[in-house]
Amino acid sequence: MILPKVRGSYRKNFQLANVTWFGVGGPADILFKPADSEDLAHFLKEKPTDLNYTILGVGSNLLVRDGGIRGVVIRLGKEFNHITQHQDELIVGAGTLDVNVSQFCAERGLGGLEFLSGIPGVIGAALAMNAGAYGSEIADCLIKLEAVDSLGNIHIIDKKDCGFKYRGNSLGSDLVFTKAYLRVIPGTDPHEIQAKIDHIQQQREDTQPIRSKTSGSSFKNPDGYKAWQLIDQAGCRGLRHGDAIISPKHCNFLINLGNATAKEIEELGEMVREKVFKQSSIMLEWEIKIIGEYK
Repeated sequence: MILPKVRGSYRKNFQLANVTWFGVGGPADILFKPADSEDLAHFLKEKPTDLNYTILGVGSNLLVRDGGIRGVVIRLGKEFNHITQHQDELIVGAGTLDVNVSQFCAERGLGGLEFLSGIPGVIGAALAMNAGAYGSEIADCLIKLEAVDSLGNIHIIDKKDCGFKYRGNSLGSDLVFTKAYLRVIPGTDPHEIQAKIDHIQQQREDTQPIRSKTSGSSFKNPDGYKAWQLIDQAGCRGLRHGDAIISPKHCNFLINLGNATAKEIEELGEMVREKVFKQSSIMLEWEIKIIGEYK
């Protein structure tokens, strides 16, 4: 396979288990970390037409199967980790951790993004899934975004054209989100912002297994229901399969106890879906994205 010359870096046979929050997953044939948006655009424009590529954030809300991922995995690194302010607007790189955005705002008296402190992952992934927590979601504060398409074209897309919905958008899967423009409220009391962030962090600590090998909420909430309640009612709290377990603390969280395989985690999730369906006639939809090949 002949790949385009880039200013970023290629790494062969990269072990994805090292960068996923579950700590599982097979290797990527090639990992590509672009130097910037232009480098990414060049790669996508010049890549072989039959090349498969996959976008990877920080590996949260993701399950990579044990067989790994064929083709090229694109991971936006530190070059996409940046925040700048222009009046009531933040320009945020897609590789920036959500919690770091909220903390940046707290230090500068910029209100409106406290909820990001409750979302694991990076801004790019938040855009892809319209991530939300504590009554707000990324669509609420987005002005526009930058993305690169599969042909290497860079686009600036207004929020109104994104088609945001619950945990998704209508933009298609071929776009790589590289930058977000977020609305903030200048002049907010920094202590008030920090107090909200601290409250969110304490709520997460009290109710979620955030110190375990997990990837956040496993299943989407069906209309009119809470996924965790359906799972609990189906008797799945603490259900174990191999070294994978449904968290006794919050039963919409799958946990790797230490030596689980991706197969065990996925099978446990499917067991939960079957049990919930038998109990309530509701088929839960995965919120975690599952990618890669079986071993």
